[in-house]
Amino acid sequence: MAVPSAFLVPVLLLFCGLGHCLAAAHSRPGVECVLFNEEYMTCTWGSRETLTANYSLFYWYENRSPVVECKHYLQDQGISVGCYFNQSEITQFQTFRVLVNASFGGRTLDIPSKPMQLQDLVKPAAPVNLTIRNMSSNQLQLTWTSPYPKAQCLEHAVKYKSNKDTSWTEHQVKGDVFSFPSVDYEKYYTFYVRSKINSYCGSTQLWSEWSVPVVWGSNSTSKGSVEEQLHWFWIHTVLIPIASCLLLLVLLILLVRMERVWVILMPRIPNPSKNFENLFITHNGNFQEWAGVPKDVVESFKPNYSENICHVCELPPKESYEPLWESSNHPPVTISTSSVPSEHSPYKNSYTGV
Repeated sequence: MAVPSAFLVPVLLLFCGLGHCLAAAHSRPGVECVLFNEEYMTCTWGSRETLTANYSLFYWYENRSPVVECKHYLQDQGISVGCYFNQSEITQFQTFRVLVNASFGGRTLDIPSKPMQLQDLVKPAAPVNLTIRNMSSNQLQLTWTSPYPKAQCLEHAVKYKSNKDTSWTEHQVKGDVFSFPSVDYEKYYTFYVRSKINSYCGSTQLWSEWSVPVVWGSNSTSKGSVEEQLHWFWIHTVLIPIASCLLLLVLLILLVRMERVWVILMPRIPNPSKNFENLFITHNGNFQEWAGVPKDVVESFKPNYSENICHVCELPPKESYEPLWESSNHPPVTISTSSVPSEHSPYKNSYTGV
């Protein structure tokens, strides 16, 4: 009887191990799928700590495609714990089904899951570019953008808290603008935003992660002023001196190597005396000689004739006529002229006019 007892011990251990693994397979709650920002999807069914068997996933769309095995498994230390789906493998508004097989020791156990609608499993990405603007009457306006491609399908939640509050205040927002009605300038506030698909585009409770916080208030203002002062310090003490030295060096090189630049910047006053040095030194002020006028042209302008002098004399009237001065009170006027012709006169005899 000792041999059968020794034979039954490993058999019992084998069945106990297989039963434990199958029980672990049955204990799995099912497959959880999440569609991240409509870019990719993951379906998971456990982790390395909870799984002791190898799993295979098969999926299909009802009335549309055949059964297909997962192409990209997610593994943890050699154990398949999920499946990764590309965007081309995802179809919304179609019933999606999966089947997970657990194999151990040559046996296979099917773990079915419930039908899923992928539009109800969308988890959008967290909002980005949070911006706070000061409005009138101590009002703040918080705006943001979302990486989700269908912004009209989103609703948002904003939570905020001041440095003197002990709990967060959360508000539901339909658009991408949140107005804070009244602020205390003695406090500083921290804001977060997250998003989810609204009821018009799906039925889901999957919220995105909270965004990177944005801070407004006295502490953030002082921090910003310190950063601004440091920024201007580097500009005034480092950047401006270096840029000025480089500019002066470039100008110096241009002035040394390019005389034309100097002439353009500082034009010289022309000195006309150099142009007339030969006129007064070499030609003694003779403009025609300095200008290069030919001698025959100069001679042509000289007169080649002499003008003779004509002598005219007036004689008194004859006795038969009454002198003009007898009938007047004025004394007679006598004009005496020489009747001797000049030796230079062209006339040989003198003429007397009556």
